[in-house]
Amino acid sequence: MVTTSSAGTLRRARISSLGTYVPPRLLTNADLEKMVDTNDEWIMQRVGVRERHIVDPGVATSDLGREASLKAIACAGLAPADIDFIIVATTTPDMLFPSTACVLQAKIGAASAWGFDLMAACSGFPYGLTTAAQMVASRASERALVVGADVMSSIVDFTDRATCVLFGDGAGAVVVEASDDEDVGILDFEHYVDGAGGSALCMPAGGSRLPASHETVERRLHYVKQDGQTVFKFAIRNMEEVCRRILERNGIGGGDIDLFVPHQANSRIILASAERLGLPRDKVVINIDRFGNTTAGTIPLALGDAVRDGRLKRGDLVLIASVGAGFTVGAVLMRWGLKGGP
Repeated sequence: MVTTSSAGTLRRARISSLGTYVPPRLLTNADLEKMVDTNDEWIMQRVGVRERHIVDPGVATSDLGREASLKAIACAGLAPADIDFIIVATTTPDMLFPSTACVLQAKIGAASAWGFDLMAACSGFPYGLTTAAQMVASRASERALVVGADVMSSIVDFTDRATCVLFGDGAGAVVVEASDDEDVGILDFEHYVDGAGGSALCMPAGGSRLPASHETVERRLHYVKQDGQTVFKFAIRNMEEVCRRILERNGIGGGDIDLFVPHQANSRIILASAERLGLPRDKVVINIDRFGNTTAGTIPLALGDAVRDGRLKRGDLVLIASVGAGFTVGAVLMRWGLKGGP
């Protein structure tokens, strides 16, 4: 799973730049109190969200991705034409086809790039980052663009108080290039899935099993449906498990990690995982209070905050981890080597 080899046929990849974007419109807990039977205290205690950013009508995932991508490309000192590979990790593509990667490629003018969408729900960014790192490591790509973007407000039922309080809209993008230092870059990854839990978090209709119809619309099956307790228990157990696997394989203890950047789904899950791994609170990035769960966008948004706050410096040992619908589970271990930030 490592991205180097003794034979020298592979090279280490790194994140060389980062760009983030959230739409300007805010939806606060006070706003939600006027829409559904909920309140700020309940939302903060259960999930830790105070506000989230929501797109205006007609704004799509590719629009958010475009803003984040252009920032990342500029911060790397590149032009869109320098990008040769694009992965868009998203649960809310602009449409079923063409892929949002194709739409984004045209919107940013990356005429030399090919690519595709990757659907791993909340684990989309770690999965996409791993894929791009392997492409760069094998020399199949020189400069890859990984975008985690979602317009979750487009599939959230704002009459369902159990789910509408959780999600927000946002995007992050990174440029992945060959490392200029063997001590910096993507060190290892650990991913797995448990498809038996797929029904616990899903959007039932809109695919080949339940195509759109009057009945599916009337039954509100084109929105996120979640078995909260099942998802919570799986996430608590597996966020810790995936991190422990990658740390033990690399002979690293929790105390060796400079920064833990988890998927932002629930503050209780994040804190419980950090405690079990022996990570102090000051080494954990939590920004769910300001953005909610932006699905594939949470980890790059959290990395962006850490860069802006001065919490990340070159050479820092960083662990990112996620659990998402599917169920999907992922973690990536890296030495930070950013060239340009948000």
